[in-house]
Amino acid sequence: MWIMALDRLLAHLMKRGRLRVTFPDGSTRSYGDGQGGPDVGLTLDDPSLPRKIVLSPDMAVGEGYMDGRLTIEDDDLYGFLSLAISNIAAQGQPWFRRPLEGLKSLMQRIDQFNPVARAQANVAHHYDLSGELYDLFLDADRQYSCAYFRSPDMTLEDAQEAKKHHIAGKLLIEPGMRVLDVGCGWGGMGLTLARDYGAHVTGVTLSREQHAMANARAEAAGLADKVTFKLMDYRHVTGQFDRIVSVGMFEHVGQPHYNAYFDTIHRLLAPKGVALVHTIGRAGPPGATSPWITKYIFPGGYCPAMSETLAAIERNNLVTADVEVWRMHYAQTLRHWHDRFMANIDKVRALYDDRFCRMWRYYLIASELTFRLNDQVVFQFQLSPDQLAVPLTRDYLYHPTDTDMGHRQVAE
Repeated sequence: MWIMALDRLLAHLMKRGRLRVTFPDGSTRSYGDGQGGPDVGLTLDDPSLPRKIVLSPDMAVGEGYMDGRLTIEDDDLYGFLSLAISNIAAQGQPWFRRPLEGLKSLMQRIDQFNPVARAQANVAHHYDLSGELYDLFLDADRQYSCAYFRSPDMTLEDAQEAKKHHIAGKLLIEPGMRVLDVGCGWGGMGLTLARDYGAHVTGVTLSREQHAMANARAEAAGLADKVTFKLMDYRHVTGQFDRIVSVGMFEHVGQPHYNAYFDTIHRLLAPKGVALVHTIGRAGPPGATSPWITKYIFPGGYCPAMSETLAAIERNNLVTADVEVWRMHYAQTLRHWHDRFMANIDKVRALYDDRFCRMWRYYLIASELTFRLNDQVVFQFQLSPDQLAVPLTRDYLYHPTDTDMGHRQVAE
């Protein structure tokens, strides 16, 4: 019965390219037109996989690949996920799976309920992994968010520097300003704003590993008098700041807490202050997070639609001064990370095991292809309580003043 159900599912989904499947009973079937896409062979070695894939494709395929119960011909994971993601995006779910997809959407508010204790546990799940792991695929500054490729041939290091300075430009920072970095990571953004722009920065994170490294980096750079990193939830921050920056953190907030997040930004921001929120988002309507991503990579995470984000911004008395959408920049960033990860795969295996290597590779490739093939993007929201807090055109970003050029020259 379950092989028949999976056969119907694949016949509905696979229209372009070719997917050849060997089922647990030894039978082999082919799907797709063989045109306009990869030709991939798949073997299901576990008799329970057809049932699991029909009920929860994301979870079953991801776990099957991690555990070696689902094997791909020549280990062409990139080709298989390209074929799957592009066809699913084009065809949508068949009628008999729509109730399950609706149930997944209903459950996501429970999955994304992130009070402080749960938020800290979620952060620890991902960001408190071995520090050596991140050294093996990130740039030297440990920027773990979308880089900004002004030209396709930029190195990862140069593109990450470009990202930081582009954001700094939108913040319109002047020396001596008080800046809050919400979700400060390993400190790279905060250190850049202090060193190159003269800001006094307070960074907050829930990751113990990030907190320790960020403060150590501040000490080593001689910036401990200008930068302080704290181990605390953003909801507990007090005081007032001229600027607030949050890069790659909003994805971890969870839909039930959007009001609290933007209320906190409004509460902490000076009357003429400016905030910049950089987040992964959906170019389409609201959706649901892959259950595999929720379980193994980012518990409690969700990438919002613009409509969800702007509604919460509007409810909290913030003016949206500018919105910028980055397309394909994260796909290119993830490709760099994947290539570096694979170049160091033996070192990763020594830290963890083969299953972890397959899991992380699956995460990096699936994420890249979601940006390339399924309308995932990056949003940058520039916010202020005052609609005149930033210039009325974007000229200040693309025709910098002498002072801005000086900042960039120092950084470079």
